[in-house]
Amino acid sequence: MDEKRFVYADNAATTRVDPRVLDKMLPYFDTGYGNASQLYKLGRDAAMALEEARKNVAAVIGAQPKEIYFTSGGTESDNFTLRGMAHSKQARGRRHIITTTIEHPAILRTCEALEKEGFSVTYLNVDNYGMVHVDELEKAITPDTFLVSVMAANNEVGTINPLKEIGALCHEKGVYFHTDAVQAFGTVDIDVNEMNIDLLSLSGHKIN
Repeated sequence: MDEKRFVYADNAATTRVDPRVLDKMLPYFDTGYGNASQLYKLGRDAAMALEEARKNVAAVIGAQPKEIYFTSGGTESDNFTLRGMAHSKQARGRRHIITTTIEHPAILRTCEALEKEGFSVTYLNVDNYGMVHVDELEKAITPDTFLVSVMAANNEVGTINPLKEIGALCHEKGVYFHTDAVQAFGTVDIDVNEMNIDLLSLSGHKIN
C-alpha cells in the first residue's frame, strides 16, 4: 500500500494516539511504573499522576474528582455502572431498567444478563433518525424503575440524544440516569450537572 495515499477513515472506532499524549505517557511505560497504592517514591509519584488525571477528567465534564473512577475502557464502565446500580442500596429494591434497542452491546448484553438475574428491562424503540423521544420514555417509567441508560451519541448513525431533557425527567421521577458517552466525548460538550447526568461512561481511545 502506498502510504502517501492512505486515508484513515475509522476514527469513530478508535484513534491514533496524539503525539502530545504519547509524550506524556512514555515515562510511565519506562521509569514511572510504580504502584499508585504504595508508599515508596515511585508509588507516590504514580498516585499523584493518577489524581491529576482524575482532576482533569472531572474538570472537563463538570464533576468532582472523587466521582471519577478509572476502568479498562467503555465496556467495563458500562458493565460496572449497570451491575453496580442494580445491586446497590440506591436501587431501594426496585428492579426495572430502561434502555434503548440501539445501545452498544456493552449495555445490551449486560441488561440481558441482569434479566437472567430477575431484573426487568424495557428496550425503547427509536425513530427513523435513531432518536429517543422523551414522551415515550416517560410512559415506560414505573414505580419499580431505578435506572435509565441512554447513549449520548449513537456509534453507527451519530444521532445525539436530548440528554438534558432525559435527565430532567429521570430526576423528576426519582430515577437515576446513565449515559454511555464514549462516542460523544470530545465532540459534544458535556456537563453532568447541567445535563442532569448521574452516571457517565467514557473511553480514552476515542479521544487520542
